[in-house]
Amino acid sequence: MKLDSFCVKGSEDKVTTKPHVLPIYATSSFVFEDTQQGIRIFSGEEEGHKYSRYGNPTIDAVSDKLAQMAAYGTEAKVKAYMTSSGMSAIHIALTSLVQAGDAILTQGSLYGGTTELLNTVLSKSNVSSIFTDLRDLSKVEETLANNSNIKVCYFETPSNPALTVLDIEALCAICKSKGVITIADNTFCTPYLQRPIALGTDIVIHSTTKYLSGHGNSIAGAIICQEKFAYQIWNTLKLTGSTCNAWDAWLTDQGMKTLALRMDRHSSNALHLAQFLEAHPQIQKVNYPGLSSHPEHKIAAAQMSNFGGMMSFELKGDLQRGIAFMDKLKICTQAPTLGDVDTLVLHPASSSHLRVSQDMREKNGISDTLIRMSIGIESFEDIKQDIEQALS
Repeated sequence: MKLDSFCVKGSEDKVTTKPHVLPIYATSSFVFEDTQQGIRIFSGEEEGHKYSRYGNPTIDAVSDKLAQMAAYGTEAKVKAYMTSSGMSAIHIALTSLVQAGDAILTQGSLYGGTTELLNTVLSKSNVSSIFTDLRDLSKVEETLANNSNIKVCYFETPSNPALTVLDIEALCAICKSKGVITIADNTFCTPYLQRPIALGTDIVIHSTTKYLSGHGNSIAGAIICQEKFAYQIWNTLKLTGSTCNAWDAWLTDQGMKTLALRMDRHSSNALHLAQFLEAHPQIQKVNYPGLSSHPEHKIAAAQMSNFGGMMSFELKGDLQRGIAFMDKLKICTQAPTLGDVDTLVLHPASSSHLRVSQDMREKNGISDTLIRMSIGIESFEDIKQDIEQALS
């Protein structure tokens, strides 16, 4: 072989013992021993990787870990697929299950991007969305009885950013009795704090960008589903090309190693801050399921092992008062994300929910003075002092 040809060939893998840390398989394709092996793998007769859009050892390893975490403590048979983002996970899951003429039942208190996806993207495929208060189970039953075209019930609990809490087990039982598939966005809690699969949910969504990765350096999503939905979800994911990449999967894997430690600290800091804010004279309302004053506190306590690091609160005053508060923060950071190790603040009405109508925002507790906070793992005293000086 001439030197120029030798340069083109890949270096030989010299691994002799199992690596302690999951390797990054940064390859688009995989080599077959011969044509017959390629035929066997493509036909499904033999297990094997072929192209990273179809599967990749790094991504598959992290996906399997996510599946085991989601089904922990149960005998549920589930599959997990990593996607390019949390939004792509939502889109893939929904488009795998609905078609023209179908309807999706969901809640008004919902992440703004999801609401926009339903109203501006899926609506173009003649898929309608019915928004209702999913906390009202009698209303859910009535809505399902009056709309036989509802195929999916999609929900968040706690919701973003109003932190409303749904009774997952009761909601899923009603939907199951009507043959409606349930999808839960479990980004806020992660499987460490809440496992919707154990409560009867068919499919769980995560933006792994947030708490699962936890360090603000990766964008990816995950779909964990009961096995009966696995093929249609995988096939849609494969054909749309919204798959995760090996680097972001690897970063997610690294982040999950400290998930338990981080979630415990996030939860502790958030509870203490919620209690402080609830007693503050400049605060109108605090939304945190860990507070006994929260309307669904008992439901949250029953289905969550802790109350998480997310909260929102309303300031007394107007829009300018909220902006002034945020601009005065020094330790807490303004950023349109959540679940990082540092404390992050967001003004939903002017950012994440900007394209949601004001009527729908206000109807679901997203006022002009609502501030969403993702409480970090810093010293609680530092977070508290920063909030105090900004309020003053």
